[in-house]
Amino acid sequence: MRSQTCCFTGHRVIPNSEIEQLTNRLSLEIINLIKRGYRYFGSGGALGFDMLAAEVVLSLKATYPHINLILVLPCRDQAKRWSKKDICKYETIKSRADKIVYITEKYFCGCMHTRNRHLVESSSICLCYYNGTGGGTYFTVSYATECNLEIINIADT
Repeated sequence: MRSQTCCFTGHRVIPNSEIEQLTNRLSLEIINLIKRGYRYFGSGGALGFDMLAAEVVLSLKATYPHINLILVLPCRDQAKRWSKKDICKYETIKSRADKIVYITEKYFCGCMHTRNRHLVESSSICLCYYNGTGGGTYFTVSYATECNLEIINIADT
């Protein structure tokens, strides 16, 4: 299954001026991966790129019904401090996901890193939106590189 699995990682803040172009690039890359035999797409469910990637996978299921969205969530209460709008979008994505994996019941310091490591260790490709700054995306892309995953950075294209 790992050889057919792609994980996503990316920044939480995406400039509004980039969303349409980013969505189009993301869709094209996912279609290319589907054509290469990828069926499983793992998202951490965070705000920003994770949710955008999950939405794109769900939209592509109409054309490619054999693909699966797997949410790997750090804890059950991940969204408790989010806006109502973001929670609504998150719950919609969760309701349409093919599988949900919770790393832990309640938040603990390090659960996000544990989630990111799980995503990488379950995948052979990391499709990311990484602009070169630090944070969780930097950690995840670095770990994916260390684990010899193919990295596709759509911030570079």
